[in-house]
Amino acid sequence: MSATTNASKDRRAARLMMARPYRYWLFTMIIVALMYYAWGEVTRTRGVQKVSFRPAAEACGTSGALRYCVYRDRRGTNGDIVYHMHGRNLDERIWNDDTYMTALIQSDWQRRRELPPTVVTLSYGPTWLLTPKGEKPDSGLLNDLMARLPAIEAKIGSPRRRLLVGESMGGLNVLIAGLSYPSRFAKVAALCPGVYSTSPFASLSTIRTTMERTGANPKIIFGVWMMALRYASNDDEWQRISPLSLIKRAGPAYPALYLSNGLYDDYGNFEGSQRLVDMARKRGVKTEWHPLYGGHCATDVASLAAFLLS
Repeated sequence: MSATTNASKDRRAARLMMARPYRYWLFTMIIVALMYYAWGEVTRTRGVQKVSFRPAAEACGTSGALRYCVYRDRRGTNGDIVYHMHGRNLDERIWNDDTYMTALIQSDWQRRRELPPTVVTLSYGPTWLLTPKGEKPDSGLLNDLMARLPAIEAKIGSPRRRLLVGESMGGLNVLIAGLSYPSRFAKVAALCPGVYSTSPFASLSTIRTTMERTGANPKIIFGVWMMALRYASNDDEWQRISPLSLIKRAGPAYPALYLSNGLYDDYGNFEGSQRLVDMARKRGVKTEWHPLYGGHCATDVASLAAFLLS
C-alpha cells in the first residue's frame, strides 16, 4: 500500500513539474498581450484634422432611386452647377463633411473673390456605376440619371454651365457621363478615377500581370472585378462605359478634362488615367493632368478648385 502511494505521489509530482513550463509560457503570453494592448491604447490616434470653412446651405431630395443634395455658398453662386459623384461607401451628404476633401474645396473657394458654383451631389447608394441599359438587372443608371437631371434643374434653376466632379468610383462615373453626353457638360474633373487599361473580362493571367505592373492590391482588384460583373455582362458592355473606349470618338468640342492620380494608387488607376490623358490630348480635348506623389485619391485641391471656377 505504501509503495502504491509513493508511486502515485511521484506521478503527481512529475505532472506538476511538466505543467510548470506551460504555466510559465501562458503567464508570459498574457503579460505580453496586456502590454501590447496597453501600448496600442497609449499610441492610438485620438483626433482628426478638420477643415476650417463655412458649410454651404444644404437642401436634399429624392427622385426615384436617385438621392441628391443641393449646396449653395452663403455668399451666393455664379450660375454654374457642379454635379458631384461620390466615391465608394459614401453618400450625397459628403459635401459638408469637415474631414473630407470636399471641405477643402469649399475652403479654397471661400478665400477667393469669385462666387462658387451651386453643387448638386448625386447618389444611388454606397456603390453604383453609370451604365447604359444592358443584360444585368442593375444596369441602366446612366439613362436614369440623364432623364432625371432636367427635373432637378427645374427646381433649382437652369445652369449657365454644367460641370462634373467625382472621386474614385465617382471619378469613373463622371467620365462615363461626360464622355457619353459631351454636349451636356462643359467640364469634367475625375479624381483617382477607376480607369483600367485591362478589361475585367480579360484572362486571369492578364489581370495578374496588370496588378504586378501597376502595384494594385489584389483584394481591391477582386472587389473592382465583382462590381464590374454586377453592371456589365460581357466585354462589349464594359467597353460601352470604359473611358479609354469613349475617348476614341472625342474631339476639341468635348468637355474640358481634369484628371489626377497618385503614383502609388493601390487601386492601380495611375496607368489608365495617364493613358486617358494622352489619348484625350491627341484628339484635341483640353486636358489638365495632375500626377501626384501619393496614394489613392491624393488631390491637388488648389488646382481642382480653380478648374471648377474658371
